[in-house]
Order: sequence, then structure tokens, then C-alpha cells
Amino acid sequence: MNNAERDLRLEMLNSLLTTPHRKLEQVGEIHNLIVELDPIFYGHLAVWYQQNGDVRDHKEVFVGNLLTSNLTEHRDAGFVMLQQFPPYEVSRIIDFMKQHRGKVPRSARTAVTRYLREREKSSQFFDRAALRGRKAMKHLYATLHIKPNQRADAVLFKDAPPTDSLAFMLKQLAKSATPAEQAALIVEHNIPYTIAIGAVKQITPTVLVALINSMSPQEVINNLKSLQERGAMNHPEVKALIDQKLEEATNSNRISAYKARVAADVSKLDSETTAKLEKVTDEQVKKRGKIAKSTALLVDKSGSMTNAIEVGKRLAALISGISDADLFVYAFDTMPYPVTANGKELSDWERAFQHIRANGGTSIGCALETMRLKKQSVEQIIIVTDEGENSAPYFANVYSTYCRDLAVMPNVVIVRVGSASNYVETQLKQKQVPVETFTFAGDYYSLPNLVPLLSRPSRLELLMEILDTPLPVRDDK
Repeated sequence: MNNAERDLRLEMLNSLLTTPHRKLEQVGEIHNLIVELDPIFYGHLAVWYQQNGDVRDHKEVFVGNLLTSNLTEHRDAGFVMLQQFPPYEVSRIIDFMKQHRGKVPRSARTAVTRYLREREKSSQFFDRAALRGRKAMKHLYATLHIKPNQRADAVLFKDAPPTDSLAFMLKQLAKSATPAEQAALIVEHNIPYTIAIGAVKQITPTVLVALINSMSPQEVINNLKSLQERGAMNHPEVKALIDQKLEEATNSNRISAYKARVAADVSKLDSETTAKLEKVTDEQVKKRGKIAKSTALLVDKSGSMTNAIEVGKRLAALISGISDADLFVYAFDTMPYPVTANGKELSDWERAFQHIRANGGTSIGCALETMRLKKQSVEQIIIVTDEGENSAPYFANVYSTYCRDLAVMPNVVIVRVGSASNYVETQLKQKQVPVETFTFAGDYYSLPNLVPLLSRPSRLELLMEILDTPLPVRDDK
């Protein structure tokens, strides 16, 4: 593949480190470029990311583009992949196609029709989908002019749910006179927390136990702040149930790797619960792959690089948790500061970085020069920086000496933060050094997406793994 094509593919992988938070136009441009210039790669990447990625905005854009593609293979893959999404995301995919692709092809409408009919086949399946995604389900029927069956019409449009439906039970929940009656209804009908909480008049420990029992581990993590505000952490029995759910989350295959860590940051929980959330994050990240290459992580601590320090400590925790090889961590301004942690948890790395402050000039090369002198040989170097190198020794110059003296040629990965330039990248490319750059857009949800990029032996092997990911095929033709 020529350099322009390779750069474009890597730019697509770079975009996966952004979290647009429903502003899909922020990532739409690079998606559009790839799907037009290299549709074969794009189709396989979409399926690969569905299996390996975290950011649902990207997943929605992928499926929306597949469903509107000119390639039959793409449309068929999008048809199958759409069936896996919850209603609110299917609704967003349809709106994305209308707003950004200007069409909802017949095959996409057929995909949604099948999606809705599959849920209508089972009263229990439909009721739960309608209860969790009532607005989205109504939108799908209405915007695509799909006629609902009798039950769907009664629940969603007539507001006259059958007596055996969850929607009817929710009405009974709101009418219940005592917390005990409410708890009984929640347990018997497994009414979701986010729905039930609005109907419950009084939050007692009994009601909390009933609510938490009905929640999946991911739902507990997503709603920890809400549970805490309602006093869940103040009751030993309730807290024990939350701890049990967090233990289950550690081994679950349906947990977002960094939502647990963000939940701990937002909720300001006690140290014990925070530690459990960190364990959830670590175990989920480990499932993404193992890093078998010795690695150096160089973190810019020069003036205004506070954000780089935050990203650096999280990357250190992420890498150390899945690495089977040596890891050397340095913070640097115009001199290097070795950073070591007594453990692999984020809390361990936060303690290790606690006295690192952003100030001084920038010499990225000083950290690598120290590694040369100490004969610390690595196969890849990750630099968290804005590339504003302004002091000797300069990284590109030291890199050449490091390679010669230690008889290695490590890959260089630059994780850009802040208002970054491309100075270091340019200097390295002039010397034909293998270098990739990724832009961190300020959301820690996206950091686990780096794991596949760091754990594969080479970028080419990662690209080949993506191309080897088969597209799903419709089974209803």
C-alpha cells in the first residue's frame, strides 16, 4: 500500500480515540473519506470495531454508512449488525442516515422492520424493549411508517397497555401504597432501575435492594452516582449487593472498559468501592490483548502539560496491567524523572505521579538519553506530548544514537494532547523512523482503543487482522 493510503487508514484508527458524545459530524468526515477511498478496508474495520471498540458513536456511524453503501456486502453486513443495537441506538442510526447521508435505503428500512418484528414476536422481549426505549421505539415505527402490531400499538401509541405488560405494571408501581408493595412489584417483574426510580414514591433500603437486584452489572456501574445520592452506600445490606454486582462485572463480557473508572471519578466513592471499580477496568482492559513488547512510556511534564500527566498515569496503569514485558516510565521537562509504581492499579500510578507537576521547558530526548545510558532496551516508545520540543537533547537525534548503541529500532507512538504541533513526528519521518501519531481528544473512555494498536507486533499486522475480520452475511435472502 502506498504512504497516502496507509496514512489515511491510520488516521481512521486515530479517529477512534475521539468520543464525539452524539456530535457525529465530528467523526463523520474521516469515515466518509475512508468509505469512499477504501470501501473494502472500511467494511472490515466496521465489523472489527463492533467486536473490539468501546465508543458507541463510532459504532453507529459505521452501521449508518454500511447501510447506505453502494456495496451489497456492506448493506448486508449493516443489516445484520443493526439487529444487535438497543432501540435508542437504532433510532440514532436512522436519524444519522437521514441527516448525514440523505437517505434511508429500502434495505435499511427492511432491517428496522425485521428488528421490530423480532421484538413483537415475544411479549416479554417487546415489553422490556418498549419500557427501556419507549421514545426510540415510537420514533422507529413513526419515522419509517412501519405499522405496529396490536400490542405495540396499545403500549406505545394508545397508552392502554395490556394487563400482562410491563408498561401496565409500571402504572401499578406508581399507585402502590407502601415501599414493600413497590419492592415486590419491582422484584416480580424485574422493572429496570432507570424506569422504576421515577415511579417510586419513597426510596427505602427494601426498595433499593429490589432495584439493584433487577440491574445488570453495567447498569449498577452506570447508576452508581444516582444510587449513592439515594443513600445506597449507607446501608450495609444494600452496599453488599452493589459490591456483588461489581464482582460480577469483573468477569462479564458486556462491560465498557473505562466506564467503571469514570464512575469512580464522578461519584467520589469510598476507597473500597473505588478499588473494585479499578479492578473491573483492569480486567476488562486485559481482554483486549496482551502487550508482549518491552515498552517505554515518556510523559511530558513541561509547562501547561497537566493534561499529559493525567493521560500518562492512565496509560501507565493500562499498559502495566496487560504487559508481559518490561515497562519503563519517565516524566520529563528538560530532565527525566523515572516513575515507578508499587502495583498495577490506577491508584498505584496516581501515587507514583503525585509529585509530578507541569513546569519547565521540553526535551523529549533527555528521557531516551537516560535510557540509553542505563541500557534500557525497548521495542516500542510511547510519548504523551504536544510535540513542543524546544531544548536539547532532541528526541530524533537521540533516537539514532539509542538504536545504534542498543542494536534496536523501536516503533514510536506519539499520543498528542493539547494544542499539538507535528514537530517531533516530522523530525522522525525525515530519518525514516517508524512513527504513528494519535490525538487524544479529552475523553478517557477512548483510551482502551489504544490496546489493539500497542499489543500487535506491527501496524501492518493490525491492519491485516482488520482485513481478515469477516463481514456478517444475511440469512434471510
